[in-house]
Amino acid sequence: MRAALTGLTAVLALAGCSPSLPQGVDEQKVNDEISSAIGDPNTCVLIGERSSGKVVYRYNTHSTCGRKLPACQGQALQTVGDLLNVTAKDGQTRATSCDSVADGSRGVGWASGPLTGKGRGLVYAAAMEGDRAFPGRMMSERLEDALRDAGL
Repeated sequence: MRAALTGLTAVLALAGCSPSLPQGVDEQKVNDEISSAIGDPNTCVLIGERSSGKVVYRYNTHSTCGRKLPACQGQALQTVGDLLNVTAKDGQTRATSCDSVADGSRGVGWASGPLTGKGRGLVYAAAMEGDRAFPGRMMSERLEDALRDAGL
C-alpha cells in the first residue's frame, strides 16, 4: 500500500511540473474554439513553449499529430511537432499548403506562429490533411482568431 501511494505521489508531482496552458485559460474552451475553426479528424494543433518547443497543449491524438506529411517545400516530410520546434526556434509565422498525394485528390495545409496576449511566450503549429483540407493561410487566420477567442 505504501509503495502504491509513493508511486502515485511521484506521478502527481511530475504532472504538477509539466508545462500547461497559461493560468486562466480553459483547455475545453481552446478545444471548442479549434473544433469550430478548423476541427476535423485529420487536424492536429500543438501549442508549445517558445523557449524550448515543449508541448503544453495538443488538439487530437498522438497518431494524428505524429503523421509525416509533405512539408510543401521540396521533397521533405514533417510532423506537426517538427514544425512546432522550428517555429519555437525562430518565431516566424508560416502558412503553406500543397497536395499530399500524387494525384492531387488530397491536400495538406500547415500553419504556425507565435501567440500574443495571454499566450505570449508560446507558439503554435497545425496541420490539416485530407480531400477538403484548408489552405495554410486560411488555417492560420481561423486558428489565430480561435486561439484569441479562447483566451490565448
